[in-house]
Amino acid sequence: MGRRNRHQKNQRDRNGNTRDRDGSGWGAGYSEIIKENKLFEQYYREQKIVPEGEFEHFMETLREPLPATFRITGYKSHAKEILHCLKKYFKEVQDIEIDGQKIEAPQALSWYPDELAWHTNMSRKIIRKSPLLEKFHQFLVSETESGNISRQEAVSMIPPLLLKIEPHHKILDMCAAPGSKTAQLIEMLHSDMDVPFPEGFVIANDVDNKRCYLLVHQAKRLNSPCIMVINHDASNIPRFQVDCDGKKDILFYDRILCDVPCSGDGTMRKNIDVWKKWTTSNSLQLHGLQLRIAVRGVEQLAVGGRMVYSTCSLNPVEDEAVIASLLEKSEGALELADASADLPGLKWMPGITSWKVMTRTGEWYSDWSEVPVSRHTQIRPTMFPPTDREKLKEMKLERCMRILPHHQNTGGFFVAVLVKKAAMPWNRRYPKVEELKRPCLTAATALTNPFWNVPYARTGDLESASVDPELGECPQEATSGKDGVCGPPPSKKMKLFGFKEDPFVFLAEDDPVFAPIQNFYNLSPSFPKPCVLTRTHEGKKRHLYMVSKELRNVLLNNSERMKVINTGVKVWSRNNDGEQFGCAFRLAQEGIYTLFPYIGARIVNVSVEDIKVLLTQENPYLNKLESDAYAQAKKLGDALLFPDRNPSMPQCPIELCGWRGKTSIRAFVPRNERLHYLRMVGVEVFQSKQGKGPEPAVEGELTEQEVELEKAPRGHHMW
Repeated sequence: MGRRNRHQKNQRDRNGNTRDRDGSGWGAGYSEIIKENKLFEQYYREQKIVPEGEFEHFMETLREPLPATFRITGYKSHAKEILHCLKKYFKEVQDIEIDGQKIEAPQALSWYPDELAWHTNMSRKIIRKSPLLEKFHQFLVSETESGNISRQEAVSMIPPLLLKIEPHHKILDMCAAPGSKTAQLIEMLHSDMDVPFPEGFVIANDVDNKRCYLLVHQAKRLNSPCIMVINHDASNIPRFQVDCDGKKDILFYDRILCDVPCSGDGTMRKNIDVWKKWTTSNSLQLHGLQLRIAVRGVEQLAVGGRMVYSTCSLNPVEDEAVIASLLEKSEGALELADASADLPGLKWMPGITSWKVMTRTGEWYSDWSEVPVSRHTQIRPTMFPPTDREKLKEMKLERCMRILPHHQNTGGFFVAVLVKKAAMPWNRRYPKVEELKRPCLTAATALTNPFWNVPYARTGDLESASVDPELGECPQEATSGKDGVCGPPPSKKMKLFGFKEDPFVFLAEDDPVFAPIQNFYNLSPSFPKPCVLTRTHEGKKRHLYMVSKELRNVLLNNSERMKVINTGVKVWSRNNDGEQFGCAFRLAQEGIYTLFPYIGARIVNVSVEDIKVLLTQENPYLNKLESDAYAQAKKLGDALLFPDRNPSMPQCPIELCGWRGKTSIRAFVPRNERLHYLRMVGVEVFQSKQGKGPEPAVEGELTEQEVELEKAPRGHHMW
């Protein structure tokens, strides 16, 4: 792919006419796409997923732009302060008119807890281009990049809420990129900000190596030591081992998010191309993959755990058909949970129990028996409803939830909550040696039985079969020929594609790097030193990171079977100037909330006015601090922390890290976090693009340095 010119705002179409790439922020650049698809209308009229008399309203809504929605990061202690700031901006923008369109004040999503999610009828173009909304736009951009706000489609917020996350849960996100749902999972894991290391963790996986880095970007905004990003095919994701009381055990997850790849016809309001490209072929081709991913998910789910299966498709072949097949094969090990009361205020339609399958050319089939042999490679038995009416009734498919766009002005979505009551039937007995030898299959026989591979231990699972609680009692070693029994071949090393990652190396007990750090910061005896890692085997260590002890367990026991893209939060960075003071590492702002409970020295308590000085000036002289902070700083060496517990501060802690020179002091805080903290202490940081200079701050005029902060170039953002 060639690079686009970022500064080229206009493009020419085939006729040589210039068209604005932004346009309306929704339909521009797609004016040639007519939002009509007769096959789509015919298909969904026949499936009867829309209540009688509402189909025209349903279609009209799909042709309208999708409202912008965003979510406040709920676990952060600053959430209430962010909400307070937002409501102030909402008052400023309500009832104004832009290009003849009356801007409505953003409204809280009625079903999202604690007013932490909002939607507005303002398009991205209006928010970005209108001078009247410039201050609001700058606020959204900087808070998004700081991780305090996430732009996310409303229906996409539903699956993490239905998982009912608790801080001790081990969570797997199977198809995680680009990461908005993953961010929600991390937030819920950190619901108690007083606990720097929750017992649980999130392992976020994606098959696309490049998209994994989008995932890393999303996760890094939240600065959590409990997230790991890995790169595997979700339909065959390895089963990991952990050390439990000195014995190897299988890692089973308490919660799994299975948001599978789908045809995406629920996203037509924002992905206009779907109108032109939609056919039933997409869903027919994806059904098998979706089912394999869901099967792999429930295999790795702990008994008593919950898995949420979701798609942004309205098609029953991708939705109820997958769930029905999964329930049928589970033989009672799975059940659909009733989530009807979990999100009060959310409007949804119950799952359907009768649907048909249609080819791209318009032929309909109600049952597998009707499908001609020539179609057997395209249409599979699992795409149809169960023929046994009693069994179908026991499945309770009506507990599935389908969100229709016209009910609450959202996108389309499907979600189902599965609870695992017992081990899966193909895991209940340890597979015999004969079973491990897979038969030679032709393409036809493989297609006839899409579950042929389920009862057999996968190559990646063979080493762990001996300790799998779902497999029952078995020999201690399954990979060698004991007692004349020929075991399976040793597992092959995984081929790793994409970028080569630096290693994850935990510090040795006697590593000379750590002793000066421990003394310099007077770290608490409870500090989890074994959880500190670096990214190099040789040479000087540039940065030190931390992970939770549970993730450390996963990393140490699965280095040969997993491809880790990123994990941990940066807590210290090398500063060679510090060697003369006894410590070559300074604190990193990213990890300050993780480290702060363990630090016993080099702490300076500062006032609101000191915070303003430290954040608006690059290297202020020490004498610019108020007398109390000045006296504390003079007594210390050259690295320090700035927390403030003053009652006059906002109702949230502010902890900053910095470095003291001979005559000056510097806060090592990224630009957007500076803007965030300044807002928290009452400073309105705003630079008008119209050249009129900054607006007055809440508590006095802005300084030149604040203006320069806002003039600094921005990276890519979602607004």
